[in-house]
Amino acid sequence: MNSLLWPPPALGVVYASGVQLGAYALERRGAAERDRVLRGCSTNVDNLAAGRWETLLSSAFVVEEPMPLPYALLLVAVLGYAEYAYGAWWTAAVFLFGHSTATLLVFGALRRTAGPATRRAVDVGASYGFNAVLGALTSALPRGPVRTAARVGLLALAVRPVLKRERTFTDAGHLAALGIGVGLSLFLDYRSGTKHLKIG
Repeated sequence: MNSLLWPPPALGVVYASGVQLGAYALERRGAAERDRVLRGCSTNVDNLAAGRWETLLSSAFVVEEPMPLPYALLLVAVLGYAEYAYGAWWTAAVFLFGHSTATLLVFGALRRTAGPATRRAVDVGASYGFNAVLGALTSALPRGPVRTAARVGLLALAVRPVLKRERTFTDAGHLAALGIGVGLSLFLDYRSGTKHLKIG
């Protein structure tokens, strides 16, 4: 059996399953308790301004409601392939770095301008980390037009909601996280190109 394929990448399955099970468990609680948990884990402006930095981690493991099956499967596929291509530690590091950095960028933009409702908004979920890993994973595509087209296409998809009148701060967060991931992929390209030049 090919050692590259066994054991199979498990990070995406474990993470998505844990988040889903937590969401189902949260649904079984009363509305007041559910709201308390979500707001306690949220990276909203009020929490971060109060120094609740632990929410940068907790918010990545909580969702407001169970993820739709297509999104959950896509999350598993992206994290699984990233783990297969670069390893579990790399995938986890990119996910958490993208999640926390995009969150802090949004916080910095909203801190002095957000209204009361936005400051207390529930901001949890896997989407920032997912976008960061997706952007970084473009470095695993074939070099040339395919890789460039994937990066441009993903960024264009992320920019579109930001340009709409009914945009939300999470749209900006998704764009920031994807941009962070693409930036990491460009750095990987640079590193691999430098190694190739040294070898050559």
